[in-house]
Amino acid sequence: MKTKTFVLNVTGAPYASLAPLSALRFAKAALATGHKIQRVFFYQEGVTLANGLSCPPQDEINLTKEWQKLAAEHQLELAVCVAAALKRGIIDAKEAARYGLEQHNLAEGFVLTGLGQLVDGMANADRTVTFNS
Repeated sequence: MKTKTFVLNVTGAPYASLAPLSALRFAKAALATGHKIQRVFFYQEGVTLANGLSCPPQDEINLTKEWQKLAAEHQLELAVCVAAALKRGIIDAKEAARYGLEQHNLAEGFVLTGLGQLVDGMANADRTVTFNS
C-alpha cells in the first residue's frame, strides 16, 4: 500500500453536522494505517470548532479537545480560515489587538490562516477530502 498525504477540509459546524466528527474519525483511521495528514483546514461553519469557549454537555464528545489531542499527538496543523472565523466571532490575540478587542477565544493549537493555506495544501497533497454538512 502506498502512503498517501491528505488535506482535510472541514466546513460543517460541530454539533449541527457530523462533518467535524467524521473528519476526526477519518484522520485517526488514516494516521493509524500509516498515511499522513498534511493539514486540517476549518472553513465556513467548521471554524466554530476552534472556539476555545465552547462547552458541550458532559455526555457529548468535546470535538475541540479531541482535535487538539490528535494534533498534539501527530503534530497536525489545525488551520482556521481567518475571514470565516472573524465573521463568526472566533479571534486570536493578534487579531483582537488589531481590532481593539480586549479578549480572544481561539482554542489552543488552532491557527488563523488564509485560504492560501488550503490551496497550498491541495497542491501538495495526494488527496483533499472535504467534510461538509
